[in-house]
Amino acid sequence: MVNLERLPEGGRRVLIGANPRAGAQNRQALVEALSSELARSGFEPTVHGDIDVLAAEAERLLASGELRAVVAAGGDGTFRLIAERTPPGTPLLVLPLGTENLLARYMGFTTDPAVLAKIVVDGYTMRLDAGMAGTRLFTMMAGCGFDAEVVRRLHSERKGNIHHLSYAKPILEAISKYDYPELRVYYSPADGSKNAPEYGGDTELTAEITARWVFVVNLPRYAGGLSFAPQASGSDGLLDVCTFKEGSLLYGLMYLGGVILGQHEGMQDFTHVQTRRLRVEAAENVPFQLDGDPGGELPVEIGIAAGRIRLLVDPSWSEGRSES
Repeated sequence: MVNLERLPEGGRRVLIGANPRAGAQNRQALVEALSSELARSGFEPTVHGDIDVLAAEAERLLASGELRAVVAAGGDGTFRLIAERTPPGTPLLVLPLGTENLLARYMGFTTDPAVLAKIVVDGYTMRLDAGMAGTRLFTMMAGCGFDAEVVRRLHSERKGNIHHLSYAKPILEAISKYDYPELRVYYSPADGSKNAPEYGGDTELTAEITARWVFVVNLPRYAGGLSFAPQASGSDGLLDVCTFKEGSLLYGLMYLGGVILGQHEGMQDFTHVQTRRLRVEAAENVPFQLDGDPGGELPVEIGIAAGRIRLLVDPSWSEGRSES
């Protein structure tokens, strides 16, 4: 069972960070409904569309003991940004208003304002690891190569809300233009000790993998219901690095079929290792993405920040789970 902690009594302020571009047209109504439910439960909710204002207010209220929770009203990118900008130990919750809502699905979060308000009232929290790409945080995974090229193209032309059909054009463009450059992964093999250095440590990167597709997994969820590392845990202090060796559309379709069928781990071209720190490089300009947001271009140093995220949860979610 997952280890849960309970928030101390006293904090009555709830900050709601709402991404004005995430989700369907009824998102504002859901944010207002959640605010009303929280107010009826004795809390003082305020909605913020400016991440700088929200981050400063969260830091102030956390330090004074007045903060109960920060709610990320949006998709995975919204949660990623709020988790990155708020201090470690900030109690976070998700109102899922994005396209995929991978973290919300994994944690069993709903858009029902009454259910979310009860989670805030009960105050049960758990700790989740976070991946760190430089100073940038991710909760689910980082991707290097083709999928990041799709994300780059999608966001470069984004003008409003993203829907599943929004991916059609960038996927087709990437298929016709992406040339699958070689990616080199340097990493330090995990030694099984939870006390080993994590992100920012001095561990030498002594092992190397050469591949064309690289996925760095923190939690076992990916778009479309795919999972590259089904056994990945969000509280083991480790990242699961999954790579595929060959680069072409034909190989990509073969790898995709293997993942869909859950047979990719038996493929000769597939490599799966665990580490606390790695670096991904390429001789060409290759993008990487973090939880579906553009991350920049390689090279990138990636590590694990154990227990970085404090997440409000329904205690029933932890039943039967072994995350510690």
